[in-house]
This record gives sequence, structure tokens and C-alpha cells, in this order.
Amino acid sequence: MARQRITNHKELDVYKLAFESAMQVFEISKSFPKEETYALTDQIRRSSRSVCGNIAEAWRRRCYEAAFINCLNIAEAEAAETQTWLDFAVKCNYLPGDSDKELS
Repeated sequence: MARQRITNHKELDVYKLAFESAMQVFEISKSFPKEETYALTDQIRRSSRSVCGNIAEAWRRRCYEAAFINCLNIAEAEAAETQTWLDFAVKCNYLPGDSDKELS
């Protein structure tokens, strides 16, 4: 079976998964307390969205190996940051204990 050529970062499975995860984070963070608006809510939304942004940037820089790898490293770091914020949300009882595992 011949594979189709990917012509856009939105066709990458990793981008699709990251985007879906960021949207799930957005939805679940709507229920966070008001006092977390500029703290946990903002941080978790930014880091989860940044994963997608850095994957897209890596795609555009794919001709330059070092830049490509750097963008992917940043995307992975943002994913780890998002996981940390999810851990905080669970410990603060804003999310059920298994929510962070679904989005990891």
C-alpha cells in the first residue's frame, strides 16, 4: 500500500493528537475555579497549545535538521509542562485522579 505524501503539518498524526489534547485541556480547564484564571488555567492552556505550535514550526523548518530537532525538543518540553499542570489540577481536586493519564 502506497503512502500519501504529507503536504501540511495538519496531516501529521502527532499534530492531530496534540491538537485534540489541547482542545481537551481547554474544555476541562473551563471548570477550574475563577481564582485560577491567570494562574493554572492560563498556564495549562498556553503550554498545551504550544505543543501544536512547535510541531507546526518544526514542520516548516524540516529542511534544516538542527532547527527541526530544536522545535521538536521544545514541543516535547511543552508537553511535559502541560503534564505538570495537569498533575497540579488533580492534586488541587479540580480534576478526577485519572484525568491526567488520559491526556498524557
